[in-house]
Amino acid sequence: MIVYIDLIFAMNLAIDACLLLATAWLRKQRVILWRVILSAVVGALYVVMMFLPELDFMFTFLVKFLFSVIMLWVAFGFGSLQNYLRNMGAFYIVNFVAAGGILGIHYLLQDSGEIWSGIWYSASGGLGFSLQIGTVFMLVCFFIVLLWFRRVMAARQRQERINTFLAEVEVHLEGLVVACTGLIDTGNQLSDPLSGLPVIVMEASLWEEVLPAAYQGKLAHERADNLILEWSEAEAFPWPHRLRLVPYRGVNRNAQFMLALKPDEVTVRLEGCVYRSTRVLIGWDGGRLSAEGTYRAIIHPALVETAEAGETSDSMLNAVSKTGT
Repeated sequence: MIVYIDLIFAMNLAIDACLLLATAWLRKQRVILWRVILSAVVGALYVVMMFLPELDFMFTFLVKFLFSVIMLWVAFGFGSLQNYLRNMGAFYIVNFVAAGGILGIHYLLQDSGEIWSGIWYSASGGLGFSLQIGTVFMLVCFFIVLLWFRRVMAARQRQERINTFLAEVEVHLEGLVVACTGLIDTGNQLSDPLSGLPVIVMEASLWEEVLPAAYQGKLAHERADNLILEWSEAEAFPWPHRLRLVPYRGVNRNAQFMLALKPDEVTVRLEGCVYRSTRVLIGWDGGRLSAEGTYRAIIHPALVETAEAGETSDSMLNAVSKTGT
């Protein structure tokens, strides 16, 4: 059997570098390229040592663990014990995910004959498995698993960021209450140019139960300026005097109109605080605002900012009054 040590070294160097970069991305560590390369060299040299019989004593759990400690210290430094332990945990998680993904894909592509041919029994009755994975297959699977892991973690982090800006919205209109989960979008500056009222964008499907059957689904297919004329003249629509037409610019930068409604009051509940406002419009969107259904409304940030200022003023007045008494 011919063993190409240079190829083994190069392959492990690339794998270790990718594992360290994935660890840095997961932990949001600043990447210093030469330190990452030097750390990968340390890891690759350890693999090459297995071909030296006089160094076989180094292939124990303790030595392997010490080499991982050295690799992390070279790549990211020490900083603090807490930060170092977190880097180590992330490093081992990435390693286990990559190794488990490669094994999972390998067994997924095997047929029953290949699996049974790799199982053997020892003289003492123990069960063993022999595993043969090609170098190219392992490298391809390794990068696929890492990319997959990164996409999953990025989606999870994005969902966590979104959840910090989610609030419960209630729209009150002549005894009717329409409630949903909304996203506080700091980039949302949509407002009525005439009255200056901020606009909360809601999915029109939330209102289909209270709208006449003839109007359901029209917001997704017809222009808002045509609908406001039709609905204002229709006797079946219950709130024609509350309708507004709000201009905005779409993704293609063309001027468009959104059909909006003036409610009696809007209540926003965020992190235990309740914000109420009567100076607001509800704009109807005919599609879905979130593909995953996480939120069904986009809240104008001015609602929360105004409410926070009002609550602060009220609390200060209450404190002054209590001090005076």
